[in-house]
Amino acid sequence: MKPYFFAPLILQKLIWPPTRFILWFFGHLEVRGLENLKEIKGNAIFAANHASEIDPFLVPASLPFWSRFSPLFYTTREKEFYNTNGWRRHLFGGMFINAWGGYGVKVGLNDYKKSLETHCDIIQSKGSFCVYPEGRRSPDGTIQPAKGGVAYLAECGNTPIVPVAFSGTFRTPFVGFFLRRRHIVVHFGKPIYQEELKRYVPRGEHLDPHVYKLEAEYVMGKVKMMID
Repeated sequence: MKPYFFAPLILQKLIWPPTRFILWFFGHLEVRGLENLKEIKGNAIFAANHASEIDPFLVPASLPFWSRFSPLFYTTREKEFYNTNGWRRHLFGGMFINAWGGYGVKVGLNDYKKSLETHCDIIQSKGSFCVYPEGRRSPDGTIQPAKGGVAYLAECGNTPIVPVAFSGTFRTPFVGFFLRRRHIVVHFGKPIYQEELKRYVPRGEHLDPHVYKLEAEYVMGKVKMMID
C-alpha cells in the first residue's frame, strides 16, 4: 500500500460510524444494490450523480465498514477554484479534502493524460475512486451532461465503473435534514466493464477523445435509470 493511501483510509474509517448513523437516523438512509459489487475482483470507480454537498460522504458511508474498496479517492476541482467560495474553500480547497482522498483535476489542458496523471497513478495502484461525471453540482436536480474523464480513468486502470444513483439529496437544508424530513437512497448498479463500453461506443483506427464523453454519457444513463 502506497503512503498516500493511509490518510484517507484512517479518516474515512473514523468518520464512517457517526456519518452512517447521522444519515440513517436523520436522512432515513436506504442502501440498495450492494450485491452488484460481489462480482468485482479488484478496485472500482463509483460514478454518481451530484446534487448536494453531502454527496462525497454518501458512497463511503453506504459501503460496509470493512469494504475492500476502502479508501475511496476523489476527483476534485483545483484548489484555486474554491478560493472565493467562502467556507467551502476550507472544506473542499484545504487540507481536509486532500486527507479525505481528493486530488484536483488539472483543467483547461484538453488532455486527459495530463489532467488525470495523478489519478491514473492511483488507479493503477489499485485504488478505488468516487467520481461525479457531471463535474459540478446539478442546479436543478436533473443529471447534467457528463465529462469524459471517468471513462478515460476506467480505461487507464482497466477498472469497472459502478453507476451510483443518489435520491433525496437535492437542496438538503440543515433544518429539514435534522427534522428527519429526508429519505436518502443510495443505489449501486451493476458494474460496467470495458467490453460493454466498447460495444456501446465502437472505436475506429484513430481514437477520438470524444469517445470518452460518449462512454461517460452511457454510464450516466444507467445512473438516471436508477433514480427514484
